Amino acid sequence: MIRLTGCNLRCSWCDTQYAWDQGPQMSIDQVLAGVETLACRLVAATGGEPLLQPATPELLRRLCEAGYTTLLETNGSLDISPVDRRVVKIVDFKCPASGQQENNRWENLEQLTQNDEVKFVIADREDYDFARQAVATRNITRLCTVIFAPVHGRLNPADLAEWILADGLDVRFSVQLHRIIWPDRDRGV
Repeated sequence: MIRLTGCNLRCSWCDTQYAWDQGPQMSIDQVLAGVETLACRLVAATGGEPLLQPATPELLRRLCEAGYTTLLETNGSLDISPVDRRVVKIVDFKCPASGQQENNRWENLEQLTQNDEVKFVIADREDYDFARQAVATRNITRLCTVIFAPVHGRLNPADLAEWILADGLDVRFSVQLHRIIWPDRDRGV
C-alpha cells in the first residue's frame, strides 16, 4: 500500500488522521523503487486523499506500465478523469454522518467502469437510507460494484447486514479487517 499525505476532507469518523500531514517527501522513482522491493504485484494508493498530490496520476500510470495491478482509493471529492483507465478506482462517496456529503463529486460516476467500486461508509440508519437512495436513483450497481461498510465502533455490522438483506440490495458488505486483526492499533503492522 502506498499511503499519500494530505486530505481535503475532515470526516467525523476518520481513522487515518495521521495521513493528513505525516510522511516523507518522495519522488515517483523513489516510490517505485520501494514498491519493487516488495513481493507483491497488487498496489493500492490511498491517503488521506491521493489525488491532492499532483503527481499521483503519473505514479499510477507508471505502476500500471510496470505490470502492477493498481488500485486508487479516493474520497470522491476530486476529479478522477486524469487517472489511467487501467487503474481500479475505489470511490468513497460520503454519507451525512461524515459531515462531508456536500463534497461528493457525483460526476465521477461517469468515469467508472465495471472494474471499479463505489463505497459508502455508513455510521447510522440515516447514512444507510442516503446510500440506498443514491445507489437506486443513480443506478450505480449497473456501473460497478457497490460496497456498504459500517463505521467501526459506531454501527454494529450485524445491523447493517440485516438492513441490506431486508431491502434485498445488490451491494457487497465490508468491514475494516485491520480493526479486527489488530484491534488495539490505529494501523496494521
